Amino acid sequence: MLLRVLGTAAGGGLPQWNCACPGCTGARAHPDRRRRHASLAVRADDDHWYLINATPDIADQIESTAALHPGPAARRTPVAGVVLTDAELDHTLGIARLREADRIEVLATGRVRTALCEQAHLDAVLTPYADLVWRELGARPVPLSEGSDVEISAVPVSAKRPRYAAAAPGPAGPDAGPEPWVVALRLHDRRTGGTAVYAPALAAWSDAFQDALADADCVLVDGTFWDDDEPRRSGFSTRTATGMGHLPIDGPAGTARRLAPLAARCLYTHLNNTNPLVDPGAPQHERLAEQGLAVAAEGMEIAL
Repeated sequence: MLLRVLGTAAGGGLPQWNCACPGCTGARAHPDRRRRHASLAVRADDDHWYLINATPDIADQIESTAALHPGPAARRTPVAGVVLTDAELDHTLGIARLREADRIEVLATGRVRTALCEQAHLDAVLTPYADLVWRELGARPVPLSEGSDVEISAVPVSAKRPRYAAAAPGPAGPDAGPEPWVVALRLHDRRTGGTAVYAPALAAWSDAFQDALADADCVLVDGTFWDDDEPRRSGFSTRTATGMGHLPIDGPAGTARRLAPLAARCLYTHLNNTNPLVDPGAPQHERLAEQGLAVAAEGMEIAL
């Protein structure tokens, strides 16, 4: 199994177009600090790759990754489809950018599909351009593509629904039922035995999520906020990180203390522009390194 990190930023990217916070200002002054929206590419086989989440940066992410370039035939692309962890705009807007394709395959939970089709009207918008083909994503592992050794399954991690679906049918609380609004993905290669877990949005550390990490070789996890009070301290929200659906990295309820004991390689992704980790010189990087943790680098390749 081969993974390629396509982006590591939370909603808005880095810099965010309407923000002059220290993180965004630093990224404008130092272009090497810029981050695209969080996404991952997974190779299903020699000829097919799947993008995990379709971000507003999807075209740039494809162009910056040689393995995703079209060819040798004029309209042949190795991008076989998209896997969605949720229905948030930052993770789904890129699907419309793929409208030049004859066929777009999307793996998603039933709840995510319903939100995108009934609230965001994605089907109605794209049908005149391309055939949108849906595949069910659930707890049972299924091959990423036909004949692929890579299996994918979903682990519920949050009942947080996107704002545009606030009035959608169905419960929205912790007892939201069998189809969650947000999932983590477990990817397992039956040939090599390698396992990766991708969780860019993590609202709670459940027993199911802990079980998914038990045999993981690599974990890419929600690093949106450094500490729980960061959103309020930064002035853009009255809620805490946990209240916004993201466990913080640091603190007694933070993810760092849970990840540090794992044997897996653990990397943070989905960094908000207010997170001090967007500055490569921030001392928080050393604190992570002391625990055997790090921030994922855009463009990095992970072979399992």
